[in-house]
Amino acid sequence: MKAAFLSLGCKVNSYETDALERQFEERGYEIVPFDEKADVYIINTCSVTNMADRKSRQMIHRARKLAPDAVIAATGCYIQAGGEQGDDRVADIVIGNNLKHELIDMVEEYCRSKASCNERADGDLTRVCDISRPCPYEETPISKTAGKTRAYMKIQDGCSQFCSYCIIPYTRGRIRSRDVDDIINEAERLAAAGYKEVVVTGIHLSSYGLELEDKSFNMKDYSPEIHHRLIEVLRGINRIEGIERIRLGSLEPRIITAHFLDELISIEKICPHFHLSLQSGCDRTLKNMNRKYSADEYFESLKLLRSYYPYAAVTTDVIVGFPMEDETDFEESMGFVEKCRFSMVHVFKYSRRKGTVADRMKGQVPEEIKTERSKKMIELAAGLNKEYCESFAGCVKEVLFEEEVIHEGIKYYAGHTDNYLKVLVCCDEAPDVHNRIEKVRLMTYIGDNTMVGRLAINC
Repeated sequence: MKAAFLSLGCKVNSYETDALERQFEERGYEIVPFDEKADVYIINTCSVTNMADRKSRQMIHRARKLAPDAVIAATGCYIQAGGEQGDDRVADIVIGNNLKHELIDMVEEYCRSKASCNERADGDLTRVCDISRPCPYEETPISKTAGKTRAYMKIQDGCSQFCSYCIIPYTRGRIRSRDVDDIINEAERLAAAGYKEVVVTGIHLSSYGLELEDKSFNMKDYSPEIHHRLIEVLRGINRIEGIERIRLGSLEPRIITAHFLDELISIEKICPHFHLSLQSGCDRTLKNMNRKYSADEYFESLKLLRSYYPYAAVTTDVIVGFPMEDETDFEESMGFVEKCRFSMVHVFKYSRRKGTVADRMKGQVPEEIKTERSKKMIELAAGLNKEYCESFAGCVKEVLFEEEVIHEGIKYYAGHTDNYLKVLVCCDEAPDVHNRIEKVRLMTYIGDNTMVGRLAINC
């Protein structure tokens, strides 16, 4: 039996898809690319925006067209939000979040039913639980990932922030944390498989362990001094031989305190690359978004972080065209982003999501204005990225090499520095550097967070 997988959306989805692939491999399935003929297609869907919903539907339909007689299973956030549960459904099996560990048994149950009647089985299988209630962390371990040198490790699920624009608390449920021993065991397996870098991630990573402190924990009781469980995890990974880098996923700005940073900086394998989600630099918009900080509070966290990690890459997300954002608000957000001197900014046009508070807000911004503001913010972000990258021209940095790429007709080996600069070195100069960390002198910025360099021994 051949099985094909497709993951849409975030890195947590990618991690869970890797785990599903492992389960299918262990049952004897051959894993093939999604665009090839297969007996089973698994689509791990996303629902973070309306566009993500549309993409999820398209990929389910594409699988059906590729192989009309194949078993189509859809899982993930689009399913949890109600997708593929009407009369017009295309998937044979639909299964929501926190139940993905049941998927392979459901597929095989469906296949047995299908084989017995020699046609598409009757009685489509649907499993979607009420994820709004407290539930345990769903353990989906991996020993390898789709990445060749960098492994993503999911340690946390769910979110209890309820930002006014976000559907994720409804599709992923409340915060829940993975057992420390399970995390360390997985990191040891990844190290044994040759991975030198792990990226610790989750739906809301800064919430890791908070509900373990108090089962009745409420985000209203949030205190930035209660993150010792996350530090405990990072220390445990830091002790593993073979793991040379630990990169953190997106962090909540309020986690950045002197107490937290005093602990973090003592963990020597932590990469100086931090994603602090902003969303807007305008206080009025932040309040409408139900973010839990002001622009000034965010900036104080940023200054504190840079006092500990002066050359760190600090990346962020910004939404433009949020309901009631006028031109003054947008300019205020632009000015704040420029003031912060981010190394990279991921810019998103606000997308309405049914079921969220923001969808019901007055003052929805016309699409053409959102597009215009997005272009301006992207242009600013490109300038900030160029400035940050060029500040390292002439410096020697350690690069973990990952893959071969073609740039302007020339073959390069590409990798990343600890502060997440992408670096290209000509393959003629570096013929055998895959999954090795080498010192590189950075030379020239070529755009999109990328520098061309030379191996330091050749300079």
